[in-house]
Amino acid sequence: MSSALAIAGVSAVLQFYLGNLYAGLSALFGSTVTVSSKAPDLVQESFSGGGVECQVNLFLHQVTHNTGWRNQDLPSVGPDGRSRLTNPPLALDLHYLMTAYGAEDWQAEALLGFALLMLHENPVLTRQDISNAIAKLPITDPTNPLSTPLGTSGLADQIELLKITPSTLGREEMAWLWTALKADYRPTFPFQVSVVLIEPQIPATLPLPVLTRAITVEPDVTPFPYITAVVPQLSEPAARLGQPVTVQGYRLANASGVVLANAVRGIHQTIAPAAVGNASLRFTPLLLNTPAELPAGIYDLRVEVPSATGTTLTTNSLPFAIAPNIDAWAPGVLASGNTQVTVPCSPFVRPGQQVLLAIGDQMMVADPFAAATNTPSFTYPNLQPTNGLVRARLRVDGIESRVVDRTTTPPTFVGPLVQVV
Repeated sequence: MSSALAIAGVSAVLQFYLGNLYAGLSALFGSTVTVSSKAPDLVQESFSGGGVECQVNLFLHQVTHNTGWRNQDLPSVGPDGRSRLTNPPLALDLHYLMTAYGAEDWQAEALLGFALLMLHENPVLTRQDISNAIAKLPITDPTNPLSTPLGTSGLADQIELLKITPSTLGREEMAWLWTALKADYRPTFPFQVSVVLIEPQIPATLPLPVLTRAITVEPDVTPFPYITAVVPQLSEPAARLGQPVTVQGYRLANASGVVLANAVRGIHQTIAPAAVGNASLRFTPLLLNTPAELPAGIYDLRVEVPSATGTTLTTNSLPFAIAPNIDAWAPGVLASGNTQVTVPCSPFVRPGQQVLLAIGDQMMVADPFAAATNTPSFTYPNLQPTNGLVRARLRVDGIESRVVDRTTTPPTFVGPLVQVV
């Protein structure tokens, strides 16, 4: 695949072969023919001090995605949005304008004719053509700082060859284009070069191939185990460490483990289930009061069930949240203004997690911490007085501590009460 220098490499290769074409035609045109790769307004400015020279200019006026190669490869990242899976190529079509400038009658037409014949006879740039042109750039154009680096573009090694095809621009499109360029129109041939494949060189994961495939057929509408719901204790939206969680589903008998995974935090933990039945099971994420315990946040939960053939089947995954908890904390009255508050919590919060404390409706992010802690501090630069007691809530990675008691009818608010004076 090519590097980011491939676009410049295409222009350089075309300019090189056009230069070779006109090198032997100086006697025919009565002067040296210049081949450039600049914007037309810059070419026109170069003529302001004297007469128009014999010149052919290549101008890359548009770059578009190639529809044939777009989305051909697998997604570049995994479901977690972070794990690099592949480096899909950026497939581009390059749209050029080739313009001829002449000092005398018929010169521009003749210049354009020779160039068009060359493109017609060479509609595909072979790997040898590209390698030969790029290797000679430091000799033919030694003053250009890109002449040598273009040798590392990889343009000749990409899987697709470069194909040159004419483009069709209507009169209105051509008029708009030259008006935007702020240059006088000259005989011009639009064409397209396809396809340039630019592949980023970013480290990616490469899993091993599957050794064996076990295919079984069972006379059942639901032949494989799967889960339908994850229900924390008291039907809370998020579970708390040390409290049982019920997993509902089908064909869960003999389940051997509940797998919790959080790719962002690099967590993959298997917990032994209890009270296993065909339609449900329970497990308890342990409260360890150490940094090794599961942190608050969102997990992918799935269940492992051994099969009759000796293999382990894995169910579908469902989202599962672990909520933070404000432990025994009775601040009572806090002073307004610049105030620092320390909150005991479980589980431990880890560096990199987003930790916030809300006192009533006043929220503040935690002070920086370099190691896992269960006593994060929060510095409010201007804590406002409250009208009586308000609830305090802790939010970690978007999951809030328990603030509603759903066992009562109607539900009631719970949690530590704070007053700011």
